[in-house]
Amino acid sequence: MSHTFETLAPAATSSPASTRALYRKVIWRLLPFLVFAYAINAIDRLNISFAKLRMAEDIALSEAAYGIGAGIFYLGYILFEIPSNLYMQRVGARATLTRIMVLWGLVTVATAFVTTANQLIVARFFLGVAEAGFFPGVILYLTYWFPSALRGRITAVFVMSAMVAGIASGPLAGWIMTHFHGWLGLRDWQVLFVLEGIPAVLLGIFGWYWLADRPRDAKWLSEEERKHLEAALAAEAVKPGEHSRFLDVLRDPRVYIAGLVFFCVYSGSNTVSYWMPTLIRGFGVEDIQYIGLLASLPYAVGIVGMYLLGRSSDRRQERRWHVGTTMLVSAACFFLLGFAQGHLLLSVALMTVGAATAMSALSLFWTIPPALLSPSGAAGGIAVISAIGGMAGVISQIVVGAIKSATGSLYLAFDVIGLALILGALILLIGIPARQLRKLSH
Repeated sequence: MSHTFETLAPAATSSPASTRALYRKVIWRLLPFLVFAYAINAIDRLNISFAKLRMAEDIALSEAAYGIGAGIFYLGYILFEIPSNLYMQRVGARATLTRIMVLWGLVTVATAFVTTANQLIVARFFLGVAEAGFFPGVILYLTYWFPSALRGRITAVFVMSAMVAGIASGPLAGWIMTHFHGWLGLRDWQVLFVLEGIPAVLLGIFGWYWLADRPRDAKWLSEEERKHLEAALAAEAVKPGEHSRFLDVLRDPRVYIAGLVFFCVYSGSNTVSYWMPTLIRGFGVEDIQYIGLLASLPYAVGIVGMYLLGRSSDRRQERRWHVGTTMLVSAACFFLLGFAQGHLLLSVALMTVGAATAMSALSLFWTIPPALLSPSGAAGGIAVISAIGGMAGVISQIVVGAIKSATGSLYLAFDVIGLALILGALILLIGIPARQLRKLSH
C-alpha cells in the first residue's frame, strides 16, 4: 500500500504520508454518500422480491408476469443508460445523480398504488428509465477522482454497499410488512414501497449540495490538493492514438466481449437477487421475517468475499482469474442446488455461497473495463458494456419466470444460470488476454 502511495505522489513536495491523507480525505467525502446511495438503490430494486410474496393475490400476479415485471425494469434502464452516461459528461455527476435519485424514489413510491399486473410492469419499466445510468455513472465518476491503482478497493467498497443493503433489505422488508400493515389504510406491500422510496428523493436533493463534479470543482480541497489529484490522474490521461469518439468505442470488439462477460455475470447475481425469497420459500420456509433473515446470509458472506477478493486483486494487480474463478465457484453451487432438495441446511449453504460468489464476481468485473478502455473512451465504453450486460436483467428474469411457471421449480432455472456463468468465465479468460489490459499504476 505504501508503495502505491509513493507512485501517486507526483509532486516533488508530496510524500506518501501526505498523499495517503489526501486520498483518505477524498474517500471520506465521497464514499459515504455513494455507498449510502447505492444501498438505497439496491433496496429499492430488491423490495419487489419481498412485496411479491404478499401482492401476488392482490393484483393477480403470476410467476411469469412477475418475471416480466422484474425483467422489463432493465429494458427501460438499457434504453436510457448510454444517453445518461454521455449526458453526464456534459452536465456533471452532481446534476445527473440528483436527477436519477429523485426520479427513482418517486417511481418507487408510485409503485405502491398499482392495482394490476400490467400496471406493475409499466411501473417497473419507468423505474428502469429513472435509474438509467446510475451504476455506470458512479463507476465513471470514480475515475475522475481515483487512479487505477486504488480503484479496485474503491470499487469493491462501493459495490459492497449493495451487499450491506442485501443484508438489511430482507429483515427490513419483513419488519415493515409485519408492523406497518394498515398504515394510512395501505396494505403491507404498499407501505414497503412508500417507506423505501422516500429516502432516495431526500438523498438525491442532498447530493446536489454535497458532491463536486471533479477535483477542480471541490471547494473542500485546497488549491494544492486539487492540483495534486489532477496531476496523479494526468498520468492516465489520453495518449495519442487512443479512442476519443463514441463511434470508435462502438467499433472496438473488446467492448462487446466485456459486455458478454458482464451479461453472464449479471445473469447470476441478478437472478439470486430477485428470486431468493421465492427460492427460500421453496425450501419449506413460510414466515416472512424468517425468509428475510435467510435472504440476508448471501450478502453477509458476499461482503467478506468481495473485500478479500478486491484486496487480493489489487495486491496482485490481476483481474481476469479472480473474476473467472469466482464465477466458476458460483456455477458449481447452483448446479448442486437440485441435489440438495429436502435438506434445508445444505440448500441454504449452497444458495449462500453461490449467491455470494456471483455478487463478488460483479464487483471484481468492474475493475476490468477502466483498464481495458482508454480514459477518453471510458464513458461510452462503460455504458455500452453495462447496457449489453443489462440485457441479462431482461432475459434472465423472463426465462426464470417462464421455467418456474412451467415446472413449478426454480432448480432447472438455476442450472441454466450456472451454464451462463461458466460460459462467461471462458469468454473472459479466452477473449480478453491479460496483455490487452492497460498496465495498472502500482
